[in-house]
Amino acid sequence: MQPQHDVIVIGAGISGLYQLHTLRQRGFKVRVFETGTGVGGTWYWNRYPGARFDSESYSYGYSFSKELLDEWDWTEHFSPQPKTLEYLNFVADKLDLRRDIQFNARVAAAHWREETRDWHVTLDDGSEHVARFLVTAIGPLSTPTWPKIEGIDSFGGVSCHTARYPKEPIDFTGKKVAVIGTGATGIQTIQEVAKTAGTLTVFQRTPNWAAPLHNATISKAEMAEIRTQYPDILKRCQETFSCFLHTPDSRAALEVTPAEREAHWEKLYGSKGFGMWQGNFRDILVDRKANALVSEFVARKIRERVKDPATAEKLIPKNHGFGTRRVPLETRYFEVYNQPNVRLVDIKETPIERITPNGLQTSAESFDFDIIIYATGFDAITGSFDKIDLRGTDGRTLKDTWTGGPKTWLGVQVEGFPNMFMVMGPHTALGNIPRSIEYNVEWVTDVIAHMRDRGLTRAECRPEGVKEWTDHVVALGEGLLSNEVDSWMTGINRNVDGKTVRTVARYSGSAPAYRARCDAVATGGYREMALS
Repeated sequence: MQPQHDVIVIGAGISGLYQLHTLRQRGFKVRVFETGTGVGGTWYWNRYPGARFDSESYSYGYSFSKELLDEWDWTEHFSPQPKTLEYLNFVADKLDLRRDIQFNARVAAAHWREETRDWHVTLDDGSEHVARFLVTAIGPLSTPTWPKIEGIDSFGGVSCHTARYPKEPIDFTGKKVAVIGTGATGIQTIQEVAKTAGTLTVFQRTPNWAAPLHNATISKAEMAEIRTQYPDILKRCQETFSCFLHTPDSRAALEVTPAEREAHWEKLYGSKGFGMWQGNFRDILVDRKANALVSEFVARKIRERVKDPATAEKLIPKNHGFGTRRVPLETRYFEVYNQPNVRLVDIKETPIERITPNGLQTSAESFDFDIIIYATGFDAITGSFDKIDLRGTDGRTLKDTWTGGPKTWLGVQVEGFPNMFMVMGPHTALGNIPRSIEYNVEWVTDVIAHMRDRGLTRAECRPEGVKEWTDHVVALGEGLLSNEVDSWMTGINRNVDGKTVRTVARYSGSAPAYRARCDAVATGGYREMALS
């Protein structure tokens, strides 16, 4: 079977749409396969109540097109899911992307064929497709995980996962609702469901630190002003550590006076977005004493906001310090627990034993529910790769290659998987995702164009390059308190077999440093790759 396409792209989210656009602009024949019925990726699947950006909207959208920037109006500083999905559909229509996307098309397998130097891709429906290059645009948080609880299928009411929420909204009015999980999606869901539910019972395993979002609407006049500031906004995103509008303070918490610390933290706690996490003192994520101080500040805020002292203590994390996990942003989340219709259940004290036809059973009590929402997170970073039968040279699977943790070159290639490029794969700069996506996509497009222009048909990273980069990523994580904590960022997911040992699954350096390293490879003519 001869190649039907120059490039196959898996996924039509933010990464896949831009990858399709850039390759098409360079004259390549591209086919995108998307499991869903529409574009959007994260913002297609995550329709749960309260879902929204935690990066400022005007720092999150695509930056490559002045026309898109000029024509699109954001309506809130932190865009809600419906508006974001509308935006991505607007982009797809504006750039006429749908004609090269096949929806309802889940990639089941992708196998490299050395003899023809191409990728043989099989969909769920059995259809087969061939391309010289394969680009994965499947996202670090796209495969949901369900908890290992007996009887999940026995429940007779309405149940769903936040990442597979139904397209038709669920009416919570007067209903008995359970939410299992208090991570970022759980927090956003809980604060919305509590507004109308008859009763809401929150089942919490691990409390998370959270900071106020301070969202607000954007008027037409304000949007016009923001549009004039786009060059400065986007320039700042290029310069900051993680591509957010916020970046760490140059001072250390332990270098300033207690009064200065308190004033700075009060200012950050009252500001929009990730300031409390990303704009804090430079030492809070590496110095235990500094982290203990900021953790106590946020704990004090929780105690002030939650009326019942016992409930407040349950909501304060004891097993990790502030900022050592990704910090969810909230809008009156802690005040939810002051409502008479809301109850918090600590499932470390009284574990859930099973789901029943009418609700669930803990070790201490039986509950009846009309609706159960599972906010139990994702099989992060490598989980979406594991769902595809990816095989490289000699039939070796990617899952086997990554036993013990991912090993990559620049986060974009894997040894033994020629002509496969990853956008937002393990070991790339994450942070403000669309800013990182645009760089990744453009770099991959340049490599593929470089090869075509020189008649090259095979690109693979070298073993020494993989070792150097993986060792570099590991070294960058040394001393970070976050790498001592169980979280999706350290590869831990107790609902997934084999993910109970911490790994270094993400790049912890700065985005500018990451781009500089990749730029050096490109400037050098990609000599560090094995091109033939």
